[in-house]
Order: sequence, then C-alpha cells, then structure tokens
Amino acid sequence: MNQPEEDIRMIWEGKTLRVTRLEGGVAELCFDRYGQTVNALDRAALTELAAALDALYAADDIRGLIVTSAKDSFIVGADIFEFSRTFRLPEAELRAWDAACSTIFTRLEDVPYPSVSAINGVALGGGLELALTSDFRVIATTAQVGLPEVSLGIVPGFGGTVRLPRIAGVAVALDWIISADARTATAAKEAGVVDVVCEPPSLRSRALSCLREAIDRPDAWAPRRRARLAPFEVSVDALERGRAAARRYGQHFPAAAAAVELIGDAASMAREGALEIEADTFAKLAKTQAAASLAGIFVNEQALKRKSRDAARAARPVHRAAVLGAGIMGGGIAYQSALRGTPIIMKDIAQAALDLGVREAAKLLKKRVSSGKVSDYEAREIEQSIVPTLDFEDIDSVDLVIEAVVENIGVKRDVLAEVEQRIPSDAVLASNTSSLSIAELSTALARPERFAGMHFFNPVPQMPLVEVIRAPRTSPQTIATVVNFARSMGKTPVVVADCPGFLVNRILTAYIVAFLLLVRDGVDFVAIDAAMEAFGWPMGPAYLQDVVGMDTASHVIDVISGGYRPRMDFAGQHAVKLMAAAGRLGQKRELGFYRYLRDERGRMQKLVADDTHELLRTIQPSGIRELQAEDIVQRMMLPMVIEAARCLEEGIAESAGDIDMSLVLGVGFPRHLGGALRYADSLGARWIVDACERLAHVGPLYEPSPGLRSMAEHNGRFFDERG
Repeated sequence: MNQPEEDIRMIWEGKTLRVTRLEGGVAELCFDRYGQTVNALDRAALTELAAALDALYAADDIRGLIVTSAKDSFIVGADIFEFSRTFRLPEAELRAWDAACSTIFTRLEDVPYPSVSAINGVALGGGLELALTSDFRVIATTAQVGLPEVSLGIVPGFGGTVRLPRIAGVAVALDWIISADARTATAAKEAGVVDVVCEPPSLRSRALSCLREAIDRPDAWAPRRRARLAPFEVSVDALERGRAAARRYGQHFPAAAAAVELIGDAASMAREGALEIEADTFAKLAKTQAAASLAGIFVNEQALKRKSRDAARAARPVHRAAVLGAGIMGGGIAYQSALRGTPIIMKDIAQAALDLGVREAAKLLKKRVSSGKVSDYEAREIEQSIVPTLDFEDIDSVDLVIEAVVENIGVKRDVLAEVEQRIPSDAVLASNTSSLSIAELSTALARPERFAGMHFFNPVPQMPLVEVIRAPRTSPQTIATVVNFARSMGKTPVVVADCPGFLVNRILTAYIVAFLLLVRDGVDFVAIDAAMEAFGWPMGPAYLQDVVGMDTASHVIDVISGGYRPRMDFAGQHAVKLMAAAGRLGQKRELGFYRYLRDERGRMQKLVADDTHELLRTIQPSGIRELQAEDIVQRMMLPMVIEAARCLEEGIAESAGDIDMSLVLGVGFPRHLGGALRYADSLGARWIVDACERLAHVGPLYEPSPGLRSMAEHNGRFFDERG
C-alpha cells in the first residue's frame, strides 16, 4: 500500500515545530507551537529542535534548509517564565544547560547544505540567535529583530555574541547587544544583520529563491559559513566605545560591560572556543541578583498585563472622560487621555488654573512633535479633543470622571457630591488622591459602588503606575472600568485596598520615617543620600524631600504615619517639619536640605547648603553620629521590607509581584533588586528578623510582621521557584 503523500513529505513533527520535505531537495523547519499564538524557545521547543535535527541529518537527498514560522511572529525568544527556575540552578549546572542549548544551535548551523531563515515577524533574543545560524536571512518589512538579553541582566547565551560580530562586525554587535533595542527590518539590512528585505506576501518566495540560488552556487554560502567559524578582527576603538556605552548601566547591572569583554576576548578564537566563553559569562551573570530581579520584573509585568486584559472584559466602555481640577496634574491627565484616543473635558473653577492645564497639555504635545512622535496635524487633533471649561456643560455625556482637586477631604467631598448629581447614573467616578480615604470620600455619594480611587503619580506623562483603590462598597465592574481606562491611557494599573497611603506611599512613608530617625540620631543627611544612591536609588531621601516639597512631604508624612501608630510615630519635631517651618520648602524655594540654582539650560543644580547641618542640630539630642554605608542601608531598607510584608499579609495588594512592581514603577525602587519582597527573599527571612531584633532599640518601626516571623521559622519565601 502506498503511503499518504503527507507522510512521505513529513520528516519530523512535534508540538512546537515540524520538518517537511519540499520540492527540489529543500527541507522546511517550521516553528508552529500547538495551541499558542507565538513561538518561544522553552525547554520543550529546544528538546524538539534537537530531535528534529537528528531526523534532518538522517534524511536523504536534502540539499537546502529554509527556517520559517507559521505564527504572525517568527520566534519571540526564550521563555523568560522558565528563567527564574533555571537561574536558581548551581552555576555549573546552569553553564551545562546553556552549553547544551547552544550545541543545538551549532548543529543547526552546521547542516551540510545552505540554509535561509525567513523572518516574518518579531525575532528577539533566542529567536534572532536562531536566525543567525542560517547562511542567509530574508526579513519582512514589518518584522523587528534584536537581542534584549542585557535588559534582563544576562548576555545572549545561544551563540548571539559569537555569530553577530562575525556576520555584521564588532561595532554593530556591541551596539545591538548593549542597547538591547529592537530594530526594524530596514535598520537590520543597513547593519548587515539580514540580507534581503521584502513585503510580507513575498517573504516565502524570496526566501526560497535565495535558498535555491545558494544550492546552485556553493561559492555564495560556503565562505559565509567559514567566516562564522573563524576568529575576527576587533579594533581597540570599538571596544572602548562599547565600554563607554556599557558604563551608562551603572555598577549594579554588569551584563553590558561583561558583553564587551566577552566579545573582545572571543575575537581571537574559533567558534567553539568563543561559545565556551559565552557559556561561562552567561552562567556567571545568570547567578547575579540583577538577573534574578530583572527576570522577576518581566514575569510580574506579564501578570499585571493579564489582569488588565481580564478587566477589559468586565469593564464599562469609556468613550469620553472628564477631569475636575486643572493645573499641572489635571493638564497631564487630560493630555494622557487625549493622546491615547479618549476625548476628555478638563474643568476648573478658576480660569488661571484652567489656562495652566491647557498650557501643560500643549507643552507636552509640542515635545512629542519635536521628537517626531506625532505630526503637527495629529497634535492639533489631540489638542482639540481636550475641552477646557469653567462649568459643567456636557458633563452629562461622560462615562468616567476623575476628580483631581486640592488634597483636602472636605473640598473633595463637596466636589464629588456635586458632580455625581450631574453625570449619568451608570458613569464611574474616581478620585485622584495620594493619601485620603476612599471609603470616607464615598460617604458623600449616593452611588458609592460606582466610586473608586485612581492615584496618578507625578509627573503623569512619565510615571507608568496608577493605583486603583478599592473601597469596601466599590463594585467589581467599577474597578474593572477604572483599570481598563488606566490601561487605555498607557499606564500600568495595580488594584489596591483602601488604607492610609494605599500601597506605594504607605511603604515609602516607612522608608522616610527611617530617614527621619537616622537624622534624629545624628547621622549626616548627605551621607544617607550617598549611601542610598550608591545602593541603587535614583535619589537619596533628603533630595527626594526637596523635590517633593517640604510642605507637601510634611503633610503626607503626618497623614500616613498617623494611620499606623505606634510603629510610624515620631516623637518631637522631625527634619522635614523643621525645614517646612523655616520656609526651606525645597526646589520650589531653591532651598531645602540642599541649595538649588538653575544652570544656563534652566535645569536645577543641587549644591551644598552650608547652614543645613547647624539647623538640624536643634533636633539631634545625642549629637553627631557616623554610620557605615551598609548600616545606613540596613536601617533605611528594613522598614520598607516590613511594611511591604504587612501590605501582603493584610491583602492591600493581591500578590508579592503586584507590590514589587508598584514600588519599581511608582518610586523607582532599584530594579536590580526587583522590589522590596524580592529583595527580602535575597536576604532571607531569618536574616531580616535577626537584623530587626538588633535594631529593636530604635523603635517599633523595626518590629517584624507576623508573616515575616513565620517565614523565618519555616524558611519561607515571597516568590516561589517560578518567579
């Protein structure tokens, strides 16, 4: 009996890929993960690729290989969800795993006939590394390629650091690997990374044509392959430029600098020796705190995106919105809504505030035009979708209203009660507040189930986080609607429960109170700032108070710390309140902990203020005290860890990942640590509890939460092995 034609054509088939025989002795390796919309190089795919190569090497009469994808993208890269577990392997096992994966790619590169990759869509990380094993690369105009590994704290580990410089030159390789950016098809062609760019409908035919030409002309592909196996020339200047670019990542992110040295060291080696060095470097970097944290951040981001997509299914559509309260904040909210396609009314009771909001939106749009992100025409369309008004005209046509007036509970209650009477009964009402109780604000409303908090961080266009605050009577649909609207604005929403300071400012207040206690105990605020900036914070706590403004900061500290007595109590006058009383309000008055002057470009320059230490001595009863940087860090960070743990235990946020992402996105928590709770895992609960006991004399701020004590007893963690 004759075999069916499809059985004769099929060389190997699995759940993630297949190999088929085409006309003219061509084999096609097609990635087509069953039941998924994208291809990823997880353990299952790599195992199947190894088996498919066995079958391919054993097949008769194959003269060429085309590598394709049946999905809209090519291969999106390695499965980062597996990284957290993989990175916990001992270094020797991790290196062996990477070397084994790299060997599979080497076997693909070494097939005894020419090969072409047809890149139809996104090919990132391992996806591009796989394409680099081919002798030729044909790419669709809509595709993007890149090596983003450095942004995850590692280097390409499947041969990317070895093949890319041999294909496109060391300057291109260093630029692509260090920047970690995705590149367009045109940019890839100009860089010499791909050979042919074509429109998507002709991709397959162009790739097959390229392959058949190579089959007929061994001189067209054999020299290319020999070049990928051999050493290459590398200039000292190129390496120095790479080192300069890598330094921008800072000391806590070693991957970029390691990539430069790896490529420089491997240049004089043949492929096998270079791959050995790559595996060594990959394994060492994968064991760093930065790699574990950055992989964890990626996983947390994906989890938040899933939650936002789920919310969209339950949300009420928002076709038009309104913001009450203009100025810088209201103008920023209106701009962000309009920019992302939702028309918005911007209302205020004062013309000056309304004018300021309009100017703020116009200024932000002008910046986008100058940077080429929008055209003049698009900017005018966006600006026209913001309707400034001094009255409530057309407010009855909106689906969602954001109240963003002054941070005063009485004023907010009055405004919310008035606007509720003017909007449709099924519209959602949200308050942008950083510290006031959503439950208390809702007492002025007839429909509290349609009310939630929506806390934007300042400046609105730059800060990605929005806290969506759920009060006891807020309905699930209201939360879903606010989450979906925040997502539509290009923000990352995190749902939190109502409590003083909500999530981010509550945890940050514990950190600031720790700073105030250090200053009270005589520690130099300049030394505190230096220690925390070296630790990875974008600015130290004293500098942060100057930026926020001492009057605002003092009010927030008092309101939030008052909700967590006695642990956040501060007996006597603290440094921020002292500064505010002295009129030293920070940058807005050009004097706070530091003195400020504007340079010729109008940027604030921080300078030493000679009289600050003298002023602070009035609230330092025990005089001046020196502490080592590591002791300062411990006293500053432990209260954050404890408060973050309490928030998780109390259900303020849904998960440890939500808490960590909120801190990373909301206050610039050092990314190389991944967030307060991932940082806690790196320290260990037992170590944290012991350190807190050593600091118990400082005050109740250092009292471990019940959950932390339990974790210390049972060797527990906030994150399991999956991230």
